[in-house]
Amino acid sequence: MMNYYHVPRYCKKCNGVMIFRGVGEYQCEDCGYVDYDDYGKVRLYIEAHKGATAVEIEAATGVSQRAIRRMLRESRIEVAEGSKMFLHCERCGKEIRSGRFCEECEAKIHRNMEEQQREKLRRDKRGYGHSQAGEEGQRRFMREHE
Repeated sequence: MMNYYHVPRYCKKCNGVMIFRGVGEYQCEDCGYVDYDDYGKVRLYIEAHKGATAVEIEAATGVSQRAIRRMLRESRIEVAEGSKMFLHCERCGKEIRSGRFCEECEAKIHRNMEEQQREKLRRDKRGYGHSQAGEEGQRRFMREHE
């Protein structure tokens, strides 16, 4: 994920090492210069220009629309409320503001994953500690010093 967002590693002013300060912000440990990765640039622009489109954000920040769509899918940013633009749930097609799935589909996916985990645990529990065909009365593990 870090490679996608053009993380500043070295200071543009003095070539010092940039230290992550949070939410897309980096500061030079030598001269204190502050720079931003793509997420930080987009976040700052959106805060100052509520309702901006991906085209406007790209023009102002230089961050590609592809990277902006990736941030939307990762739920790092969201489409402004009341916007004519929107995303679609990958499962049912419902309009969403960020992420990949609507709330209902997300819940169904998680319930399904939990049920699969429970079933796997039940299968594993049945197989553990019980003898299997042909092993009746045999030792399954031997100590090294026997």
